[in-house]
Amino acid sequence: MNKQPIELARDADLRLTHAALRRAAQRAHELARQTGTAIVVSRQGVIEHLPPQPERAVTVQEPSQPYGDKR
Repeated sequence: MNKQPIELARDADLRLTHAALRRAAQRAHELARQTGTAIVVSRQGVIEHLPPQPERAVTVQEPSQPYGDKR
């Protein structure tokens, strides 16, 4: 078995698997949130059901105009 990190693999598909798995996990969490279903994971051989997390609200506060500015 090769002990090198996957990021050093000669094959581009292998090098990019970590990013692809992260995108797939993110999409699975989005879908679970939309449908109200749990995510099932195995951590150290223990099956866990993770309830969907509420969507994180992103707020953008625009700078206020100076008082008395007539633009």
